[in-house]
Amino acid sequence: MIKLLLLEDDTLFAETLIDLLEEASYEVLHFANGQDALNATFKTKFDAYLLDINVPLIDGVSLLSELRSADDNTPAIFLTSHKDKEMLQKSFLSGADDFLTKPFDSDELLWRLTALLKRSNKVQPVSVGKFTHDRVHKSISYGNVLLELSKKEYALLVLLLSHLNASVPKELIYDELWSSSEGGSDGAIRVYINRLKQLLPEIKIENIRGVGYKLVQ
Repeated sequence: MIKLLLLEDDTLFAETLIDLLEEASYEVLHFANGQDALNATFKTKFDAYLLDINVPLIDGVSLLSELRSADDNTPAIFLTSHKDKEMLQKSFLSGADDFLTKPFDSDELLWRLTALLKRSNKVQPVSVGKFTHDRVHKSISYGNVLLELSKKEYALLVLLLSHLNASVPKELIYDELWSSSEGGSDGAIRVYINRLKQLLPEIKIENIRGVGYKLVQ
Protein backbone atom coordinates (compact mmCIF):
# COMPACT_ATOMS: atom_id res chain seq x y z
CA MET A 1 0.00 0.00 0.00
CA ILE A 2 1.30 3.47 -0.91
CA LYS A 3 2.13 5.42 2.24
CA LEU A 4 1.56 9.19 2.47
CA LEU A 5 2.69 11.71 5.05
CA LEU A 6 0.08 14.41 5.63
CA LEU A 7 1.18 17.58 7.44
CA GLU A 8 -1.91 19.61 8.32
CA ASP A 9 -2.81 21.43 11.55
CA ASP A 10 -6.49 21.97 10.72
CA THR A 11 -8.02 18.88 12.33
CA LEU A 12 -11.32 18.91 10.44
CA PHE A 13 -9.64 19.49 7.08
CA ALA A 14 -7.11 16.76 7.86
CA GLU A 15 -9.90 14.29 8.66
CA THR A 16 -11.59 15.10 5.34
CA LEU A 17 -8.35 14.51 3.45
CA ILE A 18 -7.65 11.27 5.30
CA ASP A 19 -11.12 9.93 4.44
CA LEU A 20 -10.60 10.90 0.79
CA LEU A 21 -7.15 9.34 0.53
CA GLU A 22 -7.97 6.17 2.43
CA GLU A 23 -11.02 5.65 0.21
CA ALA A 24 -8.58 5.83 -2.71
CA SER A 25 -6.60 3.00 -1.03
CA TYR A 26 -3.70 5.09 0.29
CA GLU A 27 -2.28 4.67 3.77
CA VAL A 28 -2.06 8.05 5.51
CA LEU A 29 0.00 9.08 8.53
CA HIS A 30 -1.13 12.50 9.77
CA PHE A 31 0.91 15.04 11.73
CA ALA A 32 -0.20 18.43 13.02
CA ASN A 33 3.24 20.00 13.33
CA GLY A 34 6.45 19.96 11.33
CA GLN A 35 8.63 18.54 14.07
CA ASP A 36 6.54 15.39 14.44
CA ALA A 37 6.44 15.05 10.66
CA LEU A 38 10.22 15.37 10.45
CA ASN A 39 10.70 12.78 13.18
CA ALA A 40 8.38 10.39 11.30
CA THR A 41 10.55 10.58 8.17
CA PHE A 42 13.47 9.16 10.18
CA LYS A 43 11.44 6.07 11.07
CA THR A 44 9.17 5.51 8.07
CA LYS A 45 9.70 5.42 4.30
CA PHE A 46 6.94 7.46 2.66
CA ASP A 47 5.96 7.43 -1.00
CA ALA A 48 4.80 11.06 -1.04
CA TYR A 49 4.44 14.11 1.20
CA LEU A 50 1.32 16.31 1.37
CA LEU A 51 2.36 19.45 3.24
CA ASP A 52 0.59 22.49 4.60
CA ILE A 53 2.88 25.53 4.98
CA ASN A 54 1.71 27.41 8.08
CA VAL A 55 2.00 24.73 10.76
CA PRO A 56 3.53 24.81 14.27
CA LEU A 57 7.20 24.22 15.20
CA ILE A 58 8.61 23.71 11.68
CA ASP A 59 6.71 25.19 8.73
CA GLY A 60 6.15 23.10 5.62
CA VAL A 61 8.64 24.95 3.43
CA SER A 62 11.43 24.68 6.01
CA LEU A 63 10.60 21.02 6.56
CA LEU A 64 10.87 20.17 2.88
CA SER A 65 14.06 22.21 2.51
CA GLU A 66 15.61 20.20 5.35
CA LEU A 67 14.51 16.91 3.81
CA ARG A 68 15.86 17.86 0.40
CA SER A 69 19.19 18.89 1.93
CA ALA A 70 19.36 15.37 3.38
CA ASP A 71 18.89 13.91 -0.14
CA ASP A 72 15.28 12.95 0.50
CA ASN A 73 13.68 13.14 -2.96
CA THR A 74 10.25 11.85 -1.96
CA PRO A 75 7.57 13.52 -4.15
CA ALA A 76 5.93 16.45 -2.35
CA ILE A 77 2.79 18.52 -2.91
CA PHE A 78 2.03 21.67 -0.94
CA LEU A 79 -1.63 22.13 0.08
CA THR A 80 -1.99 25.70 1.30
CA SER A 81 -4.16 28.79 1.45
CA HIS A 82 -1.25 30.95 0.24
CA LYS A 83 -1.89 32.55 -3.14
CA ASP A 84 1.00 34.99 -3.53
CA LYS A 85 3.73 34.36 -6.08
CA GLU A 86 6.50 34.82 -3.51
CA MET A 87 5.29 31.88 -1.45
CA LEU A 88 4.75 29.85 -4.59
CA GLN A 89 8.36 30.53 -5.56
CA LYS A 90 9.63 29.60 -2.09
CA SER A 91 7.67 26.35 -2.23
CA PHE A 92 9.19 25.22 -5.50
CA LEU A 93 12.67 26.37 -4.51
CA SER A 94 12.37 24.26 -1.36
CA GLY A 95 11.89 21.22 -3.59
CA ALA A 96 8.14 20.93 -4.09
CA ASP A 97 6.88 18.95 -7.07
CA ASP A 98 3.40 20.47 -7.11
CA PHE A 99 1.24 23.07 -5.37
CA LEU A 100 -2.51 23.23 -4.70
CA THR A 101 -4.26 26.28 -3.28
CA LYS A 102 -7.07 25.76 -0.78
CA PRO A 103 -9.92 25.28 -1.35
CA PHE A 104 -9.23 22.73 -4.08
CA ASP A 105 -11.23 20.03 -5.80
CA SER A 106 -10.70 16.63 -4.18
CA ASP A 107 -10.58 14.85 -7.54
CA GLU A 108 -7.85 17.23 -8.70
CA LEU A 109 -5.74 16.29 -5.69
CA LEU A 110 -6.11 12.59 -6.50
CA TRP A 111 -5.28 13.17 -10.17
CA ARG A 112 -2.19 15.20 -9.34
CA LEU A 113 -1.06 12.69 -6.72
CA THR A 114 -1.52 9.76 -9.10
CA ALA A 115 0.40 11.56 -11.85
CA LEU A 116 3.21 12.47 -9.47
CA LEU A 117 3.53 8.93 -8.14
CA LYS A 118 3.40 7.52 -11.64
CA ARG A 119 6.25 9.80 -12.75
CA SER A 120 8.27 8.66 -9.77
CA ASN A 121 7.47 5.00 -10.56
CA LYS A 122 5.49 4.60 -7.34
CA VAL A 123 2.28 3.55 -9.05
CA GLN A 124 2.80 0.28 -10.88
CA PRO A 125 0.45 -2.68 -11.27
CA VAL A 126 0.90 -4.98 -8.29
CA SER A 127 0.81 -8.75 -8.76
CA VAL A 128 -0.54 -11.04 -6.04
CA GLY A 129 -0.51 -14.59 -7.31
CA LYS A 130 -2.67 -14.58 -10.45
CA PHE A 131 -4.15 -11.20 -9.52
CA THR A 132 -2.87 -7.93 -10.99
CA HIS A 133 -4.03 -4.74 -9.30
CA ASP A 134 -3.79 -1.55 -11.38
CA ARG A 135 -4.17 1.27 -8.84
CA VAL A 136 -4.08 4.01 -11.46
CA HIS A 137 -7.14 2.73 -13.32
CA LYS A 138 -8.63 1.03 -10.25
CA SER A 139 -8.95 -2.32 -11.96
CA ILE A 140 -8.06 -5.91 -11.08
CA SER A 141 -7.27 -8.74 -13.48
CA TYR A 142 -7.15 -12.45 -12.76
CA GLY A 143 -4.80 -14.19 -15.12
CA ASN A 144 -5.32 -12.25 -18.33
CA VAL A 145 -8.98 -11.50 -17.65
CA LEU A 146 -10.06 -8.02 -16.54
CA LEU A 147 -12.69 -8.39 -13.83
CA GLU A 148 -15.93 -6.42 -14.16
CA LEU A 149 -16.31 -5.12 -10.62
CA SER A 150 -18.63 -2.60 -9.03
CA LYS A 151 -17.05 0.05 -6.79
CA LYS A 152 -17.80 -1.93 -3.64
CA GLU A 153 -16.73 -5.27 -5.15
CA TYR A 154 -13.44 -3.65 -6.15
CA ALA A 155 -12.93 -2.20 -2.65
CA LEU A 156 -13.72 -5.57 -1.04
CA LEU A 157 -11.35 -7.51 -3.30
CA VAL A 158 -8.55 -4.97 -2.70
CA LEU A 159 -9.10 -5.40 1.03
CA LEU A 160 -9.00 -9.20 0.81
CA LEU A 161 -5.87 -9.12 -1.37
CA SER A 162 -4.09 -6.73 0.99
CA HIS A 163 -4.74 -9.25 3.81
CA LEU A 164 -4.11 -12.38 1.75
CA ASN A 165 -4.31 -15.57 3.85
CA ALA A 166 -5.35 -13.51 6.88
CA SER A 167 -8.77 -12.84 8.33
CA VAL A 168 -10.40 -9.52 7.47
CA PRO A 169 -12.78 -8.49 10.27
CA LYS A 170 -16.30 -7.51 9.24
CA GLU A 171 -15.82 -4.19 11.03
CA LEU A 172 -12.96 -3.35 8.67
CA ILE A 173 -15.09 -4.31 5.67
CA TYR A 174 -17.87 -2.02 6.91
CA ASP A 175 -15.40 0.88 7.24
CA GLU A 176 -14.00 0.26 3.77
CA LEU A 177 -17.25 -0.25 1.85
CA TRP A 178 -19.64 2.16 3.54
CA SER A 179 -19.43 5.70 4.86
CA SER A 180 -20.84 6.55 8.28
CA SER A 181 -24.03 7.84 6.62
CA GLU A 182 -24.62 4.60 4.72
CA GLY A 183 -26.09 1.44 6.10
CA GLY A 184 -24.05 -1.69 5.53
CA SER A 185 -25.12 -5.11 6.77
CA ASP A 186 -23.84 -8.65 7.12
CA GLY A 187 -26.27 -9.64 4.38
CA ALA A 188 -24.87 -7.01 2.01
CA ILE A 189 -21.33 -8.26 2.68
CA ARG A 190 -22.43 -11.81 1.86
CA VAL A 191 -23.88 -10.58 -1.44
CA TYR A 192 -20.56 -9.04 -2.44
CA ILE A 193 -18.60 -12.09 -1.27
CA ASN A 194 -20.86 -14.38 -3.31
CA ARG A 195 -20.47 -12.10 -6.32
CA LEU A 196 -16.66 -12.41 -6.08
CA LYS A 197 -16.97 -16.18 -5.79
CA GLN A 198 -19.09 -16.25 -8.95
CA LEU A 199 -16.58 -14.13 -10.84
CA LEU A 200 -13.66 -16.17 -9.53
CA PRO A 201 -14.70 -19.82 -9.12
CA GLU A 202 -11.05 -20.88 -8.79
CA ILE A 203 -10.38 -18.85 -5.65
CA LYS A 204 -11.33 -19.69 -2.09
CA ILE A 205 -12.88 -17.12 0.24
CA GLU A 206 -13.44 -18.56 3.70
CA ASN A 207 -16.11 -17.38 6.11
CA ILE A 208 -14.42 -17.07 9.50
CA ARG A 209 -17.45 -17.45 11.74
CA GLY A 210 -17.93 -14.52 14.09
CA VAL A 211 -14.91 -12.70 12.66
CA GLY A 212 -15.02 -12.00 8.94
CA TYR A 213 -13.58 -13.42 5.70
CA LYS A 214 -10.26 -14.70 4.40
CA LEU A 215 -8.98 -14.95 0.83
CA VAL A 216 -6.84 -18.09 0.69
CA GLN A 217 -4.22 -18.57 -2.00
